[in-house]
Amino acid sequence: MNAGREAFSQHINVSRETLEQLDIYADLLERWTKRINLVSTSTLADLWVRHFLDSAQLMPFVIDGHWVDMGSGGGFPGAVLAIMSPGVRFTLVESDQRKATFLRAVSRETGVRFYVIAKRIEDLPNFKADRLSSRALAPLFQLLEHADRHLAEGGRAIFMKGANHQSEIDEALESWRFDCETYPSKTDPEAVILSIGDIERV
Repeated sequence: MNAGREAFSQHINVSRETLEQLDIYADLLERWTKRINLVSTSTLADLWVRHFLDSAQLMPFVIDGHWVDMGSGGGFPGAVLAIMSPGVRFTLVESDQRKATFLRAVSRETGVRFYVIAKRIEDLPNFKADRLSSRALAPLFQLLEHADRHLAEGGRAIFMKGANHQSEIDEALESWRFDCETYPSKTDPEAVILSIGDIERV
C-alpha cells in the first residue's frame, strides 16, 4: 500500500470494496490526466490525500437525499462521496464534455451509479437538492446565487474554501444573508469547509 493510500485509510474508515473502487478511480485519473487536464500533474503523486481524502472529509455532511456537485472536474468531491455513499443519489455537473466523459467512465468502471450532466449549472432547472457542493469553482457570492436557485427548502450548501475564505464571506454578506458554519479542513491548515443554509438575497 502506498503512503497516500495508507494515510487515507488511517483517516477514513471504509470497506475493502470501497478501497478497491477508489483504486480503480485512481488508476483512471492517472491515465486520463495524461490526455486531459483533470488535475495538476504535480498532485498525482499525492492524489489519495490531495484529492481523495480532501473530498472524503465531507462524508459527515452526507444525508439520505439528493446531492448535487457543481463543477465536478475530476470528480472532487462528488465522485469520491458517491463511491463512499452507496444508496445516496448524486448528480455531478461538469460543463467540459471531456471531463464529463471521464466522470461517466469512473461511474462505469467502479460500478458506482451517479448521474453526470455536461452543462453549465446556470443553464439547468432547479434541482431542489438537499446538498449542493463545490470545490474551487467560483467566489462565494457567485456560489450563493446557484445555491439560492438549486437548494431545496432546508437544504445546505457545502463549499470547500481556501485561505481567503473570510474575505469571501465578507464580500458575500454585502449581497446575501445566510447561516454559515465553518469547519477546519483535514488536508490544508488554511482551508475550511463552509456549511451554508437559510440563504436570502439582501
